[in-house]
Amino acid sequence: MSVAVVTGSAGLIGSEAVRHFAGLGLDVVGIDNDMRREFFGAEASTAWNVVRLTSELGNSYSHHSVDIRNRDELAKIFAKYGKDVAVVIHTAAQPSHDWAVRDPYTDFDINAGGTLNVLQNVREHCIEAPVIHCSTNKVYGDRPNSLPLTEQETRWEIDPAHPYANGIAEDMPIDACLHSVFGASKVAADVMVQEYGRYFGMKTACFRGGTLTGPAHSGTELHGYLSYLMRCNMERRTYKIFGYKGKMVRDSIHSHDVLTAFEAFFRAPRSAAVYNLGGGRFANSSHMEAFALAEKISGVEMQTEYVETNRVGDHIWWIGSNAAFEADYPEWKQVYDVPAIMQEIYEANVDRWQP
Repeated sequence: MSVAVVTGSAGLIGSEAVRHFAGLGLDVVGIDNDMRREFFGAEASTAWNVVRLTSELGNSYSHHSVDIRNRDELAKIFAKYGKDVAVVIHTAAQPSHDWAVRDPYTDFDINAGGTLNVLQNVREHCIEAPVIHCSTNKVYGDRPNSLPLTEQETRWEIDPAHPYANGIAEDMPIDACLHSVFGASKVAADVMVQEYGRYFGMKTACFRGGTLTGPAHSGTELHGYLSYLMRCNMERRTYKIFGYKGKMVRDSIHSHDVLTAFEAFFRAPRSAAVYNLGGGRFANSSHMEAFALAEKISGVEMQTEYVETNRVGDHIWWIGSNAAFEADYPEWKQVYDVPAIMQEIYEANVDRWQP
């Protein structure tokens, strides 16, 4: 028996990881206690996804409503499956800048402490299993805002002569910048994943994601940019724009493209790998450009409210480079651009998201 352990298994990337690795023939063990509901309220609950996974996958999926901060319960799961564990996909996290400020202890305990708990259990029970960690581009803090950016009609854009013109690389420093409390806890987790790779010779990868999205995303105002934007449009809600004239740029990567990258690493793992993973130049948009796309897809005008103050540590422009990952895994290719992502979000939720 080969087992894939997925933390945060009811979330966007977690649930897609469950399906993907079950499709490869692995038995999947999911760990998720629906903390997203506690973070963001009932509309962000992922309980519906647990029901769907259980009904779709049957005996190939086993769900555990366990908090990754609970060392004893987590250890029981890893001890049960032991060396049958073939891969660990760690997606569980507290994902919001704003929420982290309200409760820094919980944010750090989940993001940093929870990651340490997962790593130590892999070390003790299944040390050969690759660990795929969902990190974030927020480990770079607000340093991207120091890049030479110019304001255009619908977006901010980087000087085309800059070395990062095709996307920010992993050599961007993370020191001496503002991270937000959330960013700091994710830095701690990211560095610990690298350390277990180097110090203990484990096979680990930090995937520093941009905007990870897809139709299974339970988008909410504090987290889930494209999903929440499309939901606001479809339900005739007002979308709040926080600063930078709505011209801030995000690259966006579909969960399908994320999971094919994870599979590539699973099949040929390395130790202490670090990769930016996002839409890159292939899939990116400003908020204003995404508003226009949403209106085109649904035929409904966006309702927006502009808030002059930007969120602390928010990026004005983020387009990451996938070049390092593509160099190590040249067969991996992106499939979804932003229009395709938003169209699929619309089609998947047109019966659920009503005015």
